[in-house]
Amino acid sequence: MAEDKVVATFKRNPTEEVRAGIKEFKGRRYIDLRIYYMDDQGEWKPTRKGISLSTDFMPELKEAVGKLESELASAEPEV
Repeated sequence: MAEDKVVATFKRNPTEEVRAGIKEFKGRRYIDLRIYYMDDQGEWKPTRKGISLSTDFMPELKEAVGKLESELASAEPEV
């Protein structure tokens, strides 16, 4: 069984971060996007806020992110 792997992390606010990773469950691999919080002992813990998708959905996820980027770029006000 492969080990879960975090491939990207970014801060959401001072006590939360978003992690993008690859998880394995029952022999299948998943893309996992999840919010983590820092507990009272200073350790990062996962929340229920997130999504896990089969890696089969990677093409659709990439396409969706590309469309989001395009929409945001076209919606930006000119300075």
